[in-house]
Amino acid sequence: MASLNREKREPTGFVASVESRRHARRWVRAEQRVVLVVLLLATLVSVLATVGIIYTLLRESYGFFQVVSVWEFITGTRWAPLFEPQAFGVLPLIAGTLLAAGIAGIVALTLGLGAAIYLSEYAPDRVRRIIKPVLEVLAGIPTVVYGFFALSFVTPLLQSFLPIPVIFNVLSAGIVMGLMIMPMVSTLSEDAMVAVPRPLRDAAYALGATRFEVATKVVVPAALPGIVAAFILALSRAIGETLIVTIAAGATPNLTLNPLESIQTMTAYIVQVSLGETPQGTLVFKTIFAVGLLLFLMTLIMNIVGRWVVRRYTERY
Repeated sequence: MASLNREKREPTGFVASVESRRHARRWVRAEQRVVLVVLLLATLVSVLATVGIIYTLLRESYGFFQVVSVWEFITGTRWAPLFEPQAFGVLPLIAGTLLAAGIAGIVALTLGLGAAIYLSEYAPDRVRRIIKPVLEVLAGIPTVVYGFFALSFVTPLLQSFLPIPVIFNVLSAGIVMGLMIMPMVSTLSEDAMVAVPRPLRDAAYALGATRFEVATKVVVPAALPGIVAAFILALSRAIGETLIVTIAAGATPNLTLNPLESIQTMTAYIVQVSLGETPQGTLVFKTIFAVGLLLFLMTLIMNIVGRWVVRRYTERY
């Protein structure tokens, strides 16, 4: 009788086990759906933010370009929307932005690539573990600190041996901005160099190459896509920088390539008009959106070029 009851209970327990496993699988599938929805929402937030930014720029810029032609805006050599007679030629702001970013790019590429080569090919592990975090600290310093550092230290230092007539100049702003973006170049370039396969280095050493020749003629060309991507990313960061150029480069929309003169960048002008003194909805107020739209297009083109370079010249190992 007891054995008969045991035989009756066993199917019931088996069915309960099957039901519990089904219940667990349903919970797992539900959890996966929730995770999928959360990840999709996280992705859509960035996409919607980008669409919202583009929509705002286009909507406000449309009112500006109804009054000022695109040709006048792009080709004009005088920028004076705050004074009479008004002029809306953005070339002085473009020239100032590119000049400051160009100086920063030269400084960042020279120092950053040199640091990356040393960390990748020369530095012992103990030294690399110390120097690399120290370099990355530079990226965490607030940009306002960099701006006052350029104004109060770098500019007087440059004036001691260069004929800089005023305290505001693009050279000191560009140099300090290059120091700010140097960790981005050095870190990403060093990661690209470390990813180069060891057999390439060993083959070069077997052919009698020195360590410097291996670094400059084997490792750097092999890691060139990553280096170019790092440089373009850092240059885009320099083009969009605001506080350093606002504090150290001045507010003079000057169409010049002389790094010793005061200039005004596109971001510095946006800060100048956005301080709250310009009435909303006026033509002057809408200029910040037109300049912002142009700045957005410039950085977008740079990133597209960077992605093309990476895809075109990436080596498959």
